[in-house]
Amino acid sequence: MYGLIAIFDKKTEQVIKDIWKELKEKSISSYAYEVENRRPHITVASYNDINKTEFIKQMDEFYNEKPTIDITFNSIGSFLNSGTLFFSPTITRELMEFHSNHHKYLKQFNDDPNSLYLPDNWIPHCTLANRLSPEKLSEAFNYCSIRNSNIYGKIKEVALIDVSNKSKATIIYSKELLE
Repeated sequence: MYGLIAIFDKKTEQVIKDIWKELKEKSISSYAYEVENRRPHITVASYNDINKTEFIKQMDEFYNEKPTIDITFNSIGSFLNSGTLFFSPTITRELMEFHSNHHKYLKQFNDDPNSLYLPDNWIPHCTLANRLSPEKLSEAFNYCSIRNSNIYGKIKEVALIDVSNKSKATIIYSKELLE
């Protein structure tokens, strides 16, 4: 299985990594440390199986000279019955076009009609913690809502990752967006 993720600027990435660290230190969640070298991100697409060489070629063509995208995280959410807590970005036209244009250009690779990352299914988010009990979810929510104010940043890179190993999310290829 593969994913295409949007990665943030270093400052935004560090803010989220600090939250991950604090949640672990408070014995609320060790989500960030369950996968080797996990980076804060928003998942844009998922694929069961792809021709990596062809995908990377088309990904490189599509993202060539694409600009960075401003992003603001100003809300916290949870998926029902999942024990997952996340930051939700403000849904801007720019973010939605970034997502839908990716899927239009690379539509030949969309091999799962039930993917939660397809247009009309996508809920953009950056996971803070997951698989939490209701008590820990409440504790994480309270902590994050008190600790944080709006986070302003940029999506500055996209990466194709291999997620077939549950303890690794290996970056196969990444592309920087134009500043």
